[in-house]
Amino acid sequence: MGLPWDFTPLHGERIVLDTLRPDDLDALFAMQSDPEVCRYLLYEARSLPEVRAALARDAAATRLASPDDYLQPAIRDPEGRFAGTMYLKLESVDDRTAEIGWILAPWAHGRGYASEAARLLLDLSFGELGLHRVYAELDPRNSASVALCRRLGMRHEAHLVEHMWLKGEWTDTGVYAILEREWRDPGVV
Repeated sequence: MGLPWDFTPLHGERIVLDTLRPDDLDALFAMQSDPEVCRYLLYEARSLPEVRAALARDAAATRLASPDDYLQPAIRDPEGRFAGTMYLKLESVDDRTAEIGWILAPWAHGRGYASEAARLLLDLSFGELGLHRVYAELDPRNSASVALCRRLGMRHEAHLVEHMWLKGEWTDTGVYAILEREWRDPGVV
């Protein structure tokens, strides 16, 4: 495995994954304070002080070495504008497993930015990091995230019914995953 790994910007054809910066505060607040954006997330719409604290915490997360280490880079569009965030959390070093996730600003939906950003992180995961399995846990009502998982070639592994009490209701959890061999050769199962 290629650990420890220190974050360096990842460049796609149209987007860049880069560390969060203090000047992302307004755009991050606009995204994380939007109840519609947060509808399927584990947290309610955040206040400005909550977003400021999240920005400081997540901007400092730049190294993967041990379980629970994570990255939360900004997705930047071709003009360098903040378009959302990605998430990659190292779950197990022994099992070479990580969790992936994404949040996109409403204006950036439908442009392929999340797909491109997720592909960059999956290439990193199965390349330089040497991971075996990457999975996503999501609310199955989030059809856009379900569709993204499918576009990435992720398998639907589980549907956990009323898995957690969240935002005043029992919610289900969908689990999607992909193995290194599936990423490298999508035709081989």
